[in-house]
Amino acid sequence: MSNILILGASYGSLLATKLAMAGHRVRLVCSSATADLINREGTIVRFPRKEAPGTLQVHSRELPGYIDAAVPDDVEPRGHDMAVLAMQEAQYADPAVRGLMQRIAAARVPCLALMNMPPPPFLRRLPGLDLDLLAGCYAAPDAWDDFDPALVTLASPDPQAFRPAGEGKNVLVVGLPTNFKAATFEDAAATALLRRLAADIERHPDVPVKLKVHDSPFVPLAKWPMLVTGNYRCVEPEGMVSIRRAVHRDLDRSRAVYEWAMDLCCRLGASPEDLVPFDKYAQAAASLQKPSSAARALSEGAMHIERVDQLVHAIATQLHVVHDDCRGIVATVDARLRGNRAAAVRQDVREPVLQTHP
Repeated sequence: MSNILILGASYGSLLATKLAMAGHRVRLVCSSATADLINREGTIVRFPRKEAPGTLQVHSRELPGYIDAAVPDDVEPRGHDMAVLAMQEAQYADPAVRGLMQRIAAARVPCLALMNMPPPPFLRRLPGLDLDLLAGCYAAPDAWDDFDPALVTLASPDPQAFRPAGEGKNVLVVGLPTNFKAATFEDAAATALLRRLAADIERHPDVPVKLKVHDSPFVPLAKWPMLVTGNYRCVEPEGMVSIRRAVHRDLDRSRAVYEWAMDLCCRLGASPEDLVPFDKYAQAAASLQKPSSAARALSEGAMHIERVDQLVHAIATQLHVVHDDCRGIVATVDARLRGNRAAAVRQDVREPVLQTHP
């Protein structure tokens, strides 16, 4: 049995459930109210059935492993075998979370980032990037300063999940049950543990969502073309549209944006086999009837969101291959954030902390 620490109890509860099914012990890091609820009632994750209608409901109290929860200040990372970073990048700017991150780095606990936004220590593993020029894309770039790049890797959070309206924050519904795609660590022992966890999860083939480990560090970047083509193009100057509409209302233009982002990944060192072809993505996007989490957050007044759009644009600027559509996406998101921040100042609103990955 391994002891796994997961920062983020919303999206993080999906991987926590898969690990607890395999007999591991998981501690979720979240707000006080959510931690109290999880410790009192456990977690519930609903998966779509693979070969039958309806859903499969998995309750943590019925699993061979164990899931509990705590607030950041109460967590001691030493004694944990791995930390999973499943919060949105902007949430690592929270003071309590930053303190926990410093303790994780000091304890040299291997970190699997389950994020769309790759942490700076992971980007240091990729050749040819000037990280100083990318710092402005992060809410708190200095939160990552003490991490050893050899102990940080990235997984593409491809499965889509959401908290259902009207239910407790210990409930998660999986909408698109694809697999997590993780790159290996540079550290051999950390990679061996990651592969063991993946193999343990594979022992339950009847429940979807697996952890797949890939030798190439570029496999998790396969999400970048999807995010630029779909998720961030859901954001409009006055509102939002579904991912399906963002992609399919002008399929030729979407293909051009997507293939440009693929080419950018290849310029960094990816091979086409590391990435997902546009036609396969477009087919999946046709079923995504909701706006992206970024678009929903902006429409709800968020003052900070993950800025993968800005990061991709900044990397493209370094490589002298800027795309006009990507530049336009960044400008639209910037304008929406400025509007939300101005509205918050007028209303004296403070953004809540510890919002976890939707």
